[in-house]
Amino acid sequence: DLLINISASPYHQGKLSSRIRILKDQAVYNKTIVCYTNLVGGQDELVFDGGSLVIDSKGKILTRAKQFKEDLLITDIKISPKHKKIPKSKKIILDPPDFQKKPALPALPKVKDRTLSRLEQVYRALVLGTHDYVIKNGFKKAVIGLSGGIDSALTAVIAVDALGKDNVTVATMPSKYTSKATRTDAQRQAESLGVKLITLPIGRVWEQYLKLLKNEFKGSGADITEENLQARIRGNLLMALSNKFGWLVLSTGNKSEMGVGYCTLYGDMAGGFAVIKDVPKTLVYELAVYRNKTAVSNLIPESVIKRAPTAELKPGQKDQDSLPAYAKLDPILEAYIEQHKSLDDITKKGYSAKVVKKVIRMVDRSEYKRRQGPPGVKITPLVFGKDRRLPIVNYYKVK
Repeated sequence: DLLINISASPYHQGKLSSRIRILKDQAVYNKTIVCYTNLVGGQDELVFDGGSLVIDSKGKILTRAKQFKEDLLITDIKISPKHKKIPKSKKIILDPPDFQKKPALPALPKVKDRTLSRLEQVYRALVLGTHDYVIKNGFKKAVIGLSGGIDSALTAVIAVDALGKDNVTVATMPSKYTSKATRTDAQRQAESLGVKLITLPIGRVWEQYLKLLKNEFKGSGADITEENLQARIRGNLLMALSNKFGWLVLSTGNKSEMGVGYCTLYGDMAGGFAVIKDVPKTLVYELAVYRNKTAVSNLIPESVIKRAPTAELKPGQKDQDSLPAYAKLDPILEAYIEQHKSLDDITKKGYSAKVVKKVIRMVDRSEYKRRQGPPGVKITPLVFGKDRRLPIVNYYKVK
């Protein structure tokens, strides 16, 4: 007569609709009411989003609980027991004698529709996952390297929503290549969020590194080595703040960068938790715009959203110098990583075979980096780590 499903179903984009479809099918097939109750909270990479449901025997949703928040849901259901005959030897009374004589209780007020938009679901998952990872692991505060770019900007907003502004510190660590615009934007955002801002210029430290390595590097021109040294100096400074004050370092790399290895081991990958590790770059921009719309004033400066993405590790550097445009890169990564599509499958969608081959090679050879990165919130059907288990040593190469 009543089917109760006690579940711990983790969230990813699109999960709710498929979950509801399954529950409706079971309610109709079994001709019974289904009460589905789901866990709420974060655990490691997973976020359990709640969203408990009561569905009648015709597949209609009677009521639903909140997502990403613990909720007490009370609803009236009408059950017509199919099995009324009870053996006389059993001292069980299905309906007390005076049950029908009691006046009917007033109906409960209808619960408002609690359906969240796609972006709201993703954002709440990131906030809940970050909060629970930090708090449940015994930390109270977090620190973030705020560069003035979109990734660290979104990470900082999520951290403040998850932990409160008094528990988040941001550090800006400019070099000789850091533009005035990004410095200004980092300061503006720290002020809009109301968080403490620490400024630690790395120019002199970097010069000392180069001076120390001068003899060893003699005869070789500048390359990515000098760029990565800057990222690793920043990682060291953040970890020093973490060790001294007990702050958890939240790294700021996104899924697109992690996918193709456009990140620095022991540099921007350093940290205890990677908040947007499973968020593609194009979705990072969507979430930034969404969060600004829900705020009284922009929490992320508009100039950060409009500026072309850059690591600012050398003069005039742009991400697209090394990578395909993110509007092309992200669909290729989704097809290859999450949908397990082959080179031929992806090129049939209209993408250049040369570009697809380049992306696949970058993904495959960056497995060793991802293996050493911190965990992050899962919001897609397949997150790097436990969901995608590939050997680092793999002789197979796409030709």
